[in-house]
Amino acid sequence: MKNESKPVYLKLRDTIAAAILDGEFVEGQMLPSVRAFAAQQGANPLTVAKAYQLFQDSGLVEVKRGVGLFVAQGAVAKLRSTEHDNFIKNIWPVVKAQMLRAGIDPAELLEKA
Repeated sequence: MKNESKPVYLKLRDTIAAAILDGEFVEGQMLPSVRAFAAQQGANPLTVAKAYQLFQDSGLVEVKRGVGLFVAQGAVAKLRSTEHDNFIKNIWPVVKAQMLRAGIDPAELLEKA
């Protein structure tokens, strides 16, 4: 669960996924070029290319030769499903245990939301 131990290309993948889920990039929209995104993130272009390749391999982006990478139709639903599964499997058990230790009632959290 510790993000610090993740390789940079996976952190970049998470950043891109969050941007898609948050609506910064919508389905059918072009993603920044590898060089532009690398400059924006302060990352090596080869590392960004590796992160983009993960999206390509997963069918979350489409390549239009000579034009760029575009967010694929259905990418939001796929990413949301992946995020949901990751939360239930990896994040919730840790949060639940922490809540139990702290004596936090889930209803209390919902009232404050």
